[in-house]
Amino acid sequence: MTGFARQEGGDGTLAWVWEVKSVNGRGLDVRCRVPSGYEALEIAARTTAQEHCARGNLQLSLIVNRGRVPLRLQVNRELLDQLVEVVRELEEQVRAAPPRLDGLLAVRGVVEAVEEEETKEQMDTRQAAMEEDLVLALEALTAMRRAEGRRLEAVVAGRLTEIERLTGAAGETSAARPEALRARLRAQVEELLQAAPALPEERLAQEAAILAAKADVREELDRLEAHVAAAREILAKGGTIGRRLDFLCQELNREANTLCSKSWDVDLTRIGLDLKSAIDQLREQVQNIE
Repeated sequence: MTGFARQEGGDGTLAWVWEVKSVNGRGLDVRCRVPSGYEALEIAARTTAQEHCARGNLQLSLIVNRGRVPLRLQVNRELLDQLVEVVRELEEQVRAAPPRLDGLLAVRGVVEAVEEEETKEQMDTRQAAMEEDLVLALEALTAMRRAEGRRLEAVVAGRLTEIERLTGAAGETSAARPEALRARLRAQVEELLQAAPALPEERLAQEAAILAAKADVREELDRLEAHVAAAREILAKGGTIGRRLDFLCQELNREANTLCSKSWDVDLTRIGLDLKSAIDQLREQVQNIE
């Protein structure tokens, strides 16, 4: 199922944004992109994504921007000591006023502004805040996917109704009527009886049984009805149903193929082809369901 969500956060030092998007997929595939230094978040992000989604291709992206970082002044005492030593050496060679402290401190590199080092507690607090924002983004994504699922429910129900209608129409064709089956079987057996040389009685019984099995489509029609009923039960139950519906689509397609292969009636063949088309349309929608 498709969806997109974005969640912003920050702690005064850093600002971050989680972007979460999903597209259709047979299983669950989670891809995570985090900046260097935040690799520990990737493991937590994958685990959290699996708790919220069961199907789809998910892409999680973390964008981090530095804000105003607290700075402190630090004196490079090694460089300052070197400057003082140079001044002492030059005092013996050059008559000049001794340097003032502010002049020494103004030399580039003597005084540096450095970032405050963060404690482990501060970093842990920030990571926890980032994980909480990821949960909010995934919850927003899930809400979007649920809304799409409610729209798809009506579409899937309509496809099931169409399959049920076509199955009923197939049962009304002459090829599915017992009297028509008996007449066709009788004609085929008579052809076998007229075969030259005559078939042995045991072989004739085998051929008759094969012809009867090939001509009878009632079993396929019963299975189609049962699969439609099962799909409606799954749809009514809700939850994570995409894979189960996908399996039923395979079973529906198998029965429709068998129906077409058995058909000796033009009307039944036409209905069988319409059935296959309706089942394909159902499968396309089922791919969008978690």
